[in-house]
Amino acid sequence: MTNDKLFRILDANINRAMEGLRVVEEIVRFILDDKKLTLKIKNLRAELKKIVSKLPKKELLSARASLSDVGGKLYTKSESKRSKTEELFYSNIKRCEEAVRVLEEFSKYVNPKLGKNFKAIRFKLYDLEKQIARQLTASEGDGV
Repeated sequence: MTNDKLFRILDANINRAMEGLRVVEEIVRFILDDKKLTLKIKNLRAELKKIVSKLPKKELLSARASLSDVGGKLYTKSESKRSKTEELFYSNIKRCEEAVRVLEEFSKYVNPKLGKNFKAIRFKLYDLEKQIARQLTASEGDGV
């Protein structure tokens, strides 16, 4: 695998993880109004940014090929419709978990120690998913 392809994979998954986590944060902050969980997510985003900062930014950006990405224009039926906040939450938390798993595996090519850091993030995401899902289920009767 070329460095360009490696950094393209890393860049796409960094973006995917950060964007998905931001959507989850908005749900927790503005829909659930949960200050404690919002802070946990903010801290997790900061932790993720810190780990990502150990990857060479120049290589990540130069490998980016957003406009020519063959997956960029694909849009599945499930992506085109969200009828409940729970669907929005699950699609984005899973997106984060999957992206962090990819980062965990592919970052080892650049810096083997990063894999362990990304794994720790992934397990924190699993725990957050459980906590937030509990609240979303409880608030389901509120029309959320």
